[in-house]
Amino acid sequence: MTVIDLWKTYLESIGEDLDSTAKTYESWHFCNNEKDANALAELTKLGVKRATAGLLKSYEVEKEPLPKVDELHIIEDWYGNGICVIKVKSVEILPFNEVTESHAEIEGEGDKSLEYWREEHFKFFSQDAEGLNFSFTEDMEIVFMIFDPVFCS
Repeated sequence: MTVIDLWKTYLESIGEDLDSTAKTYESWHFCNNEKDANALAELTKLGVKRATAGLLKSYEVEKEPLPKVDELHIIEDWYGNGICVIKVKSVEILPFNEVTESHAEIEGEGDKSLEYWREEHFKFFSQDAEGLNFSFTEDMEIVFMIFDPVFCS
C-alpha cells in the first residue's frame, strides 16, 4: 500500500478525508538497511515495537525537527510502502548511557534486553555519526520517542 493510500484509509477510519483534515504526517523507515527496516516496520505493525531512538546531534546536523507529542508518522518499509500510522506519546532526551531496561523493552528489538539495545544501537549510532562527520560517544544525548500504532495496513 502506498503511503498516501494508507493515509487516506486511516483518515476514512476516523471519519475524515484528505480535503477536510487538518492532520499532517511525516513518513519514514527505520534503520539504514532493507532487512532491519522491514523487520522493524513489521514489529511496529504487530505492536511489539513502540519506541525508537535517534542521536540528538544527528537531528541538529540534518536540521530535522524533533518529534512532538501527538504528531502522526507513517512507518514505511524499505521500499516506501506505508505499513503503519503511529502517534507520538512522549519524547525524552537523555544520554545514551542512561537508557534503561524499560526503554530497551518498549523499543521491542531483539531479546528486548538493555545489553542487546546498547550493543545494536552503539553500532547504529556510530555508523550514523560517521556518515555525518562526527564521532559517537556513550554520553551523547539521544531522542527517545515512544509511540502508539494507531492504524496499520
